[in-house]
Amino acid sequence: MAYLYIINIFIIQVLLMNEISILVVDDEPSIIKLLRANLGSQDYKVFTAINGIEALRVLESEQPSLVILDIAMPKMDGFEVCLRIREWSQVPIIMLSANIDEADKVKCLDLGADDYITKPFGVKELIARIKAVLRRTDTAASTPAQPSFTCDNLEVNFSQRRVTVAGAEVKLTPTEYALLQELILNAGKVLTHLHLLNKVWGPEYSDEREYLHVFIRRLRLKLKFDQTNPNYIVTVAGIGYQFKNTA
Repeated sequence: MAYLYIINIFIIQVLLMNEISILVVDDEPSIIKLLRANLGSQDYKVFTAINGIEALRVLESEQPSLVILDIAMPKMDGFEVCLRIREWSQVPIIMLSANIDEADKVKCLDLGADDYITKPFGVKELIARIKAVLRRTDTAASTPAQPSFTCDNLEVNFSQRRVTVAGAEVKLTPTEYALLQELILNAGKVLTHLHLLNKVWGPEYSDEREYLHVFIRRLRLKLKFDQTNPNYIVTVAGIGYQFKNTA
């Protein structure tokens, strides 16, 4: 009996370790209630916050696996919250907005968000996006067969998931890292827009070319150590991108 008790305790601990938690940040009680119920039914642990200041406090104390963040909120809007999160955390962020303006989407992605969904949204669509973002996080955490990669001042240690430029560590979000990893593992090859979107984001994003443009721009900014460094990621007009392997 004691043996079975120990086994059961071990199983519970494993399940708790693998539990995925999501922080929902929105000032609309109906949205909080809707997402708490539907995400809970998917076995996600749900934390909530009704404004940006509370969101930052919950994020720091609970360290969720993913954040769903509304833009229009009192005290501190979602743009500012996203910016502050990215100062110290690479947790995946999905932004919510009632504004369908393309400029808002680009702004969210430029600030470091991983995805953007407009209100009103379908719960099934949101859950699919959550799974896609978490899948990218898992992909980024996987280790390729080659242990490391070096190109000029750029070094990538795949086993440690560590990227450095001229010895200085570069912090990448899971999506940024997954994109860089795909480019590096195919260094010298031209990868089409469709290939990168399917491989990094998933088939649901095959038409979201704007995502790819924004994340390529973010990678270029982060990998550029100084004006004399080479631009590692080359645009192949009308086709896609190529990682320039000069090692």
